[in-house]
Amino acid sequence: MSLLSVSGLSKRFGGVVANRDVSFTVRPGELVGMIGPNGAGKSTLFDLLTGFARPDRGEVWLEGRPLTALRPDQISRLGVARTFQKLRPFAAMTVLENVMIGAFLKTPDPARARASAEAALESVGLADRAHAHARALSTGQRKRLELARALATQPRLLLLDEVTGGVDQATIPGLVRLVRDLHARGLTLIVIEHNMRVIMEIAQRILALQLGEVIADGTPAEILRDRRVIDAYLGESWKG
Repeated sequence: MSLLSVSGLSKRFGGVVANRDVSFTVRPGELVGMIGPNGAGKSTLFDLLTGFARPDRGEVWLEGRPLTALRPDQISRLGVARTFQKLRPFAAMTVLENVMIGAFLKTPDPARARASAEAALESVGLADRAHAHARALSTGQRKRLELARALATQPRLLLLDEVTGGVDQATIPGLVRLVRDLHARGLTLIVIEHNMRVIMEIAQRILALQLGEVIADGTPAEILRDRRVIDAYLGESWKG
């Protein structure tokens, strides 16, 4: 059985079609990349998968359980977590307190939430910054904080929205290693990424979106050869 199944998902905002008849599946343990130009509907699709927006049509299932009528917190409790492209930590709170907010989704016990948050911070390499205020973190560290907060909800499926976006080139390799490590631990991931070298390095399979539609779904090598992806996104000059 697929972990995630998406069928005919469509969303319109006034006269703008954000997603049109999107269908795909994700198997347990997969790492799926998602690419496409700005405005292709990638982040809106994440919103639909996680309950932050309701589709006009279509269905989403997690191991056969329908998700489309559920709230974000209900979906998260079932094991789906996400990060956001725009980083908005609670700046006045400590790093640990930020992550505990995610942990409280699974337990009301402060001691257990703290232990879960500390484990999440250890896994993303921020344990030494646990008591720093979130406002003191660099952009790369805030990316890790966002990941830790999602991990504290104990997800089975993790959706990452531009995990390397906005960071300097020296920070990217560490974030790539972190994503690979999370996948190696058994997490299923869908990763939106504009850096094609990153997505080619980490993804087992890639979905390409254009104007809200899936125009290609295949291995990285297949995506690189796909004429629709070349015309819509990569361009003839992309050499890998």
